[in-house]
Amino acid sequence: MVAAPTRKLTKAETALRAFALTYPDSIEEFPWGERVIKVKGKVFLFLGQPPGGGLGFSVKLPVSAAAALEMPFTEPTGYGLGKHGWVSSRFPKSDDVPLDLLKEWIDESFRAVAPKSVLAKLEAAEEPKPKSKRK
Repeated sequence: MVAAPTRKLTKAETALRAFALTYPDSIEEFPWGERVIKVKGKVFLFLGQPPGGGLGFSVKLPVSAAAALEMPFTEPTGYGLGKHGWVSSRFPKSDDVPLDLLKEWIDESFRAVAPKSVLAKLEAAEEPKPKSKRK
């Protein structure tokens, strides 16, 4: 396994990384020298820094890929992944990063990649707890 990059994370990367790691069974690894977040061995988020700085971000969007690809900061992910719903975004250092939108995409990507057993854990955690009635 490749060691973690030593460069300092941007605020946006830190926020997106922390958000992705809140999902059940999510782990961070560094194959190819890139930061990825996986669930049960399957990548659901590529997070890095493109040449020249800024933020690079790739997720699997089986539902919203077409809409995402209409945005000026997106393109189909390379290496043939774009044909399978993967979308990449790049944000130069000066750009504001739409964190709420990217978190929605992380959620969609996680749900697309995670096994059913892990999704069941997530859904159980999301269910509202019944209020107990006091007498």
